Amino acid sequence: MSDREYRNPVLDGDWSDPDVIRVGDDFYLVASSFHRVPGLPVLRSTDLIGWTIVGHALDRLEPATEFAEPQHGCGVWAPAIRHHAGRFWIFFPDPDRGLFVTTAPSAAGPWSRPHPVKTGRGLIDPCPLWDADGSAYLVHAWARSRAGFNNRITCHRMSPDASRLLDEGRTVIDGDQIPGYRGLEGPKAYRRGDWYWIFAPAGGVATGWQAVFRSRHIFGPYEHRTVLVQGDTDVNGPHQGAWVDTATGQDWFLHFQDRGAAGRVVHLQPMRWAEDGWPRIGRYAGDGPGTPVRRHTRPDLPNGGPTAPAASDDFPAGEPGQQWTWPANPRPDWYGPGRPRGLRLTCVRSADVTDLRRLSNVLGQRLPAAPATVTAELTLDSDVPGGRAGLTILGRSYAWIGLERTATGAALVCRVADGPPADGVGTPMPDGHTRGAERDLAPPVPLPVPLPAEGATATLRVNISPDNVCRFAAELPGARRVTVDTPYVAQPGHWVGATLGVFAAAPPSGADPAGAAGAGAAGYADIARVTVAGG
Repeated sequence: MSDREYRNPVLDGDWSDPDVIRVGDDFYLVASSFHRVPGLPVLRSTDLIGWTIVGHALDRLEPATEFAEPQHGCGVWAPAIRHHAGRFWIFFPDPDRGLFVTTAPSAAGPWSRPHPVKTGRGLIDPCPLWDADGSAYLVHAWARSRAGFNNRITCHRMSPDASRLLDEGRTVIDGDQIPGYRGLEGPKAYRRGDWYWIFAPAGGVATGWQAVFRSRHIFGPYEHRTVLVQGDTDVNGPHQGAWVDTATGQDWFLHFQDRGAAGRVVHLQPMRWAEDGWPRIGRYAGDGPGTPVRRHTRPDLPNGGPTAPAASDDFPAGEPGQQWTWPANPRPDWYGPGRPRGLRLTCVRSADVTDLRRLSNVLGQRLPAAPATVTAELTLDSDVPGGRAGLTILGRSYAWIGLERTATGAALVCRVADGPPADGVGTPMPDGHTRGAERDLAPPVPLPVPLPAEGATATLRVNISPDNVCRFAAELPGARRVTVDTPYVAQPGHWVGATLGVFAAAPPSGADPAGAAGAGAAGYADIARVTVAGG
């Protein structure tokens, strides 16, 4: 590939439901964050190819008490970002509560406390439009899981300051009236010339297509075209994205592709406006819809900086980098500066210590682009039997390698937990283990392996292949290397890809069976650094 070309995906990670705008010469992208905290990541680019995280619009999720524990698949769904009246605006849905807006003078914040624009269940995918005459509108979609229906787009008049809606809303596009349409969602509204445009995907995340609708009037009627399909490519979907132009007059379209455990990765497609007034996206021939490109000439822009958001971290000043999130609202006593450097994680007492899917204090980031090798230097200081810390690949199922306090001292362990069945954890399996419960990943490998000395540091490692096969290993003092024979295949989470995480936890004390108190009494783990290489 020449230096004048780029290769898709441009964001090879779980950046679901991307929306993009240009402000001056810079581009800004937001994505769904679901239950992750902090939420609503904001990324910046100068060339639409290399992206860095500049901040998050939400430092916690509300109601705070409900999101004190993981609410997988809930929280923040598909957002929209705009720049209007000198400010940045992000509209986002919580499908169980309604549509919200937050604003900031800069993409890096500080962001205002979210304000509800419309409350109710099943409201998703809001996008504002400020018209040239000073009027404002809001379009959104519906989630069948909460509302009981979907496949339609609703439009409201909105106050210009986005403080309230001015009417009850009208269905402007009814997918049930379009042959073959299902799952219409993710609308992005624009004004170009004399036309109002709504870009929206339909047909499902993994099996759908991208459509475009246009009308002379914001409330319709709208005509439509399918503009991007999978065709003969391996880019399934292609799903939900945004149109953006450059200062040099080019047009581009960003969308995502669902790749299971690797997440919903972001592709950049060339776009142009044809003589008939409709957009043409991707690679196309004749008047039919386009198909995604795998490589293409770069945008007519100066090359940007880093090609991907940071993944490695040595935790300067004891703070996680922007790439890290928690699966629930964090508490300040969960972490701090390591000794003598890095990050110190508290062994939080929890009744969920043996199920990382339910643990609130797993510090995670998106699964790195494969192939990748991840290493973490970890020391465990805990006198509590069952106290543990480690490196995990976490989704519907999970595996981890790390240190655990046993009756005779700290030892290296490697565990796996299958995805629980629909009726919950506890089904006996033919090999004698209990489905959903942790077990050693690799018998007959002789685990646990005792550490040679108290306070010894283990270098934990996981190699991730392009087909999401993970192989664990560790290096112990004395140049001893332990390789786990059995591979683990990463699984996605609920609406998200797999998570690369680090954690520290301990069983609840006898006086505190719920694990609600005494969090600091079980010790801690120091993580000198996490290194992600080769992705």
